[in-house]
Amino acid sequence: MYLGQKSTINSTLAVFDTLDSQKAIEKAFFETQCVHIKGFVGSGFSFRIAAAFQRQQHTLLLVVDNAEQAAYYLNDFERLLNPEDVLYFPASYRQPYAQETTDNANVLLRSEVLKKISANKKPRIVVTYPQAVFEKIISQHTLKRITFKVIKNTTLSLSFINESLFEMNFERVDFVKSPGEFAVRGGIIDVFSFAYQHPYRIEFFDDT
Repeated sequence: MYLGQKSTINSTLAVFDTLDSQKAIEKAFFETQCVHIKGFVGSGFSFRIAAAFQRQQHTLLLVVDNAEQAAYYLNDFERLLNPEDVLYFPASYRQPYAQETTDNANVLLRSEVLKKISANKKPRIVVTYPQAVFEKIISQHTLKRITFKVIKNTTLSLSFINESLFEMNFERVDFVKSPGEFAVRGGIIDVFSFAYQHPYRIEFFDDT
């Protein structure tokens, strides 16, 4: 985005702050748990939400009809606001509730959103859709129980890590390419977890 474009967007968003209709929308947002709004055309709704977010600085959960609409609004908000303030919460499956077609990239996105909103109180806009919201998420207690931490310069069996990854339903491959995969070559383990955008390499010297 060019600096001039950003300046124009900020000026446009500032105009909404003076509108009585915008103040009424913001009052409805932050005085009730759920708001149903209709009648906007094109990106008009996105501008209203972005202006409200900038003024009020509260986390907003936007639930739209489907994944396609979610992608549309996500694109709008990433242009109108700081992209780091906008999160996309997708469903885990390529087809609704079809566990045999799990999309590991979406599982990674879901875990990243949950981690960010639970570990940081920074206001954000979370864009999602019904299939994603209805899908159950792991509890913090269970997540903590199955989280495996590796600390540098400690003694740990390579075979134990290998077995632990299998128990967590990771797939062993020759080269890791996507979340949920790991590879073992000699004293090296490459792991692509669901908690980070990039894989990690763990190198062993004997059992250290």
